[in-house]
Amino acid sequence: MTRRICMKISKLLLGASLALGLSMAAQAAQVEVLHWWTSGGEARSVAELKKMLEAKGHEWKDFAVAGGGGESAMTVLKSRVVSGNPPAAAQIKGPSIQEWGDEGVLADLDSVANAEGWDKLLPGVVADVMKYQGKYVAVPVNVHRVNWLWANPAVFKKAGATVPTTWDEFFVAADKIKAAGMTAVAHGGQPWQDATMFESVVLGVGGADFYKKAFVELDPKVLNSATMIKALKTFHKIKGYTDAGSPGRDWNLATAMVINGEAGMQFMGDWAKGEFTAAGKVPGIDYICIAAPDTEGDFTFNIDSFVMFDLDDKELQKGQNDLASIILSPAFQEIFNLNKGSIPVRLNMPMDKFDGCAKLSAIDFVNTAETNTLVPSMAHGMSTFPATQGAIYDTITEFYNSDSMTAETAAKKLVKAVAAAK
Repeated sequence: MTRRICMKISKLLLGASLALGLSMAAQAAQVEVLHWWTSGGEARSVAELKKMLEAKGHEWKDFAVAGGGGESAMTVLKSRVVSGNPPAAAQIKGPSIQEWGDEGVLADLDSVANAEGWDKLLPGVVADVMKYQGKYVAVPVNVHRVNWLWANPAVFKKAGATVPTTWDEFFVAADKIKAAGMTAVAHGGQPWQDATMFESVVLGVGGADFYKKAFVELDPKVLNSATMIKALKTFHKIKGYTDAGSPGRDWNLATAMVINGEAGMQFMGDWAKGEFTAAGKVPGIDYICIAAPDTEGDFTFNIDSFVMFDLDDKELQKGQNDLASIILSPAFQEIFNLNKGSIPVRLNMPMDKFDGCAKLSAIDFVNTAETNTLVPSMAHGMSTFPATQGAIYDTITEFYNSDSMTAETAAKKLVKAVAAAK
């Protein structure tokens, strides 16, 4: 073989090698993901999601925006979309998905959803939130139950009280704890915490159908009904069992009061469990998780989800589909929710590795999906648009902090506030 032929072969091999490299580079989509999971178990879960996506041959580009419970992230996202440079995926939840759908910027995920049978994997009420005009545009990550009551059994024992399952039992127990010199209810006086407690009261007093008419349908007759007035009175009565340090307190500090035996109970979603776990507490022994009074057969849900933006790049589209598939996969559902303290959104997932509170939540999630008592959380942006949610927040917090406003007046204000926000 001559020197010239050898050189030609070398050039051909080099060219083929470069072409192969360029081809492989073209196939590796850089999937930019906007989220606000930046601490603790959330950050560990994001790392797992990145690892799983990269195993599919794609590149993960992290677009983390911390702070504000997602408000800061949404501000940044809007500017990116307006400038015509959206990320491949973004963490968006609840009715906001519909708002983005109206803008015509979301990708259709039906090819993945149909191939993997999402309609059978998800409760109908959850699937509906993830769809725009009948097509999947978002994929759910997890389920937080909001209507929990957290209790310290040592406080109850000291007070000679029983953990309540009804509102009548609740006030009996609260009186005993208060008489024993302890705070009955640990609460953080912030609008979202007021709303979290209030929606559990409404659910317990009125039931799931009433709740849906009030906070999903926003029926003015229901918002200003005898049942709503009763719920408002019950809600305001709870204030008498909180402590003087309640106004402005962060939720985790309220949870710490229950953990440390300073308070008997707290109304909060299952993210509170992370505080008990971090403190080395064991469910069923050191603390009790139970549905809020009179809501045992109901479930208010808060769900994190991701939308994909409509992009022209075919490899990016494949990356988006793969990301959606991974998020709803049994492996990621288990890893993420063990870290987050929530439960898998897939129905009938194995729960062997989860604690007692999560197992109870999963059972109730399945049962309430079947009985149509699985309802979206108003307080956590799942049932209404942000403007309406804010109007309810303002009215509820004003009433809760007033010693002169009547429940009847608050109900009328609620109707006006919701109407003005539409």
